[in-house]
Amino acid sequence: MSKRKMKDSGVEWLGEIPAEWGVSSLSQQACQVKCKNDNLVEKNLLSLSYGKIKRRDIDAVGGLLPASFEGYNRVESGDIVLRLTDLQNDQHSLRTGLVKERGIVTSAYVSVRPSSRSSSEYLHLALYAFDVVKGFYGMGSGVRQGLTYGDVKQLRLPAPPLSTQRKIAEYLDARCAKIDEMISDAKKTIEEYKAWKASVIFEAVTGKNTGAKMKDSGIDGVDLIPQNWRVCKAIRALSMPITDGPHTTPDLYDTGIPFVSAEAVSYGNGSIDFSHIRGFVSQEFYDECCKKYIPRRDDIYMIKSGATTGRVSIVDTDKVFTIWSPLAVFRANPDLALPRYLFYFLQSSAYQKQVEVSWSYGTQQNIGMRVLEQLHVVLPPIEQQFRIIAELDKKCAAIDRVISEKESLIADLESYKKSLIFECVTGKMEVA
Repeated sequence: MSKRKMKDSGVEWLGEIPAEWGVSSLSQQACQVKCKNDNLVEKNLLSLSYGKIKRRDIDAVGGLLPASFEGYNRVESGDIVLRLTDLQNDQHSLRTGLVKERGIVTSAYVSVRPSSRSSSEYLHLALYAFDVVKGFYGMGSGVRQGLTYGDVKQLRLPAPPLSTQRKIAEYLDARCAKIDEMISDAKKTIEEYKAWKASVIFEAVTGKNTGAKMKDSGIDGVDLIPQNWRVCKAIRALSMPITDGPHTTPDLYDTGIPFVSAEAVSYGNGSIDFSHIRGFVSQEFYDECCKKYIPRRDDIYMIKSGATTGRVSIVDTDKVFTIWSPLAVFRANPDLALPRYLFYFLQSSAYQKQVEVSWSYGTQQNIGMRVLEQLHVVLPPIEQQFRIIAELDKKCAAIDRVISEKESLIADLESYKKSLIFECVTGKMEVA
């Protein structure tokens, strides 16, 4: 079988492409869609989320009045939307989506309509491939808040013959469907194991399997607990009032002292994930933070604002760092609550359900530190807390290993999918 003839595309992100392919700009392959939704002609609200266009309830979006949607753009099936905002903070989300039904999208998106000489499916995949190599992020230099159509209309993209575009799109549609199915199955397994883990923790911290005489807990959703266990407000189990980090936004640097916020807790699976810190702060800012709070081993952090409100991590390092205001600090009083027992209880549904019914809504979920202090915790005798910790450490570690394996599988599949799309769209891999 003869080797496919290739040529230099003259475009850095593309590299070599098949000899019979061309290269042209986005504006040569598509036009910008600027069709305002005057008089609310269209009410099918669409949104781009991780590369998928999804329907949203127009009457349930943040309480906005219908008139607020008149500035939205009307799009048709086959149009492509690009979310080119927040480039400096978000390098992970997929920024391209293919529209499959008539609707409206926010004018913050850049919307384009492929010409008759371009396949919508292929052009979407080509833009996806550019996104995969962090092309849009690079155009923003990691600093700019966003890009406009004017910034991207000269973007150079591969332009194979239309028949080849359709063949590539059909091939990838079938291959990616199988990959997505495998990813979906793995995610389902993860959710099942997470539910099992939650059940194991709940039963342990509420004494369901102790065989002891029981009494009413007085906590909604907990029912009975062993008679010799006590219930008290969270503040009673702490050695200091709940505190948080600074409420000012510091200057962030590439090096310095790690600045930990909600993302590092939500990604940490019970620990702090230092690969997801907010950035690094100066020694001077750190010294100011220390006047309020100095992190130490066995402190527990709970996210108190945003979509991940209630997520918990425990400090298991002596690394020097500081935290930001979205994190609430629980420091256990070891005479009443061993830190690791409290860590397990705070993530159990026995406490999390109290958090859910107590948080307030503004633009996002939020719960105050004084509110968290008044929620109830269940405290077994200290010697029993030691046994519960040993039991949960063993069981949860086994469950976490399975979850970690599935997460690694998902990461591998997603990486393979991205590579497959890039190789096909740029002609490095020939589609039969």
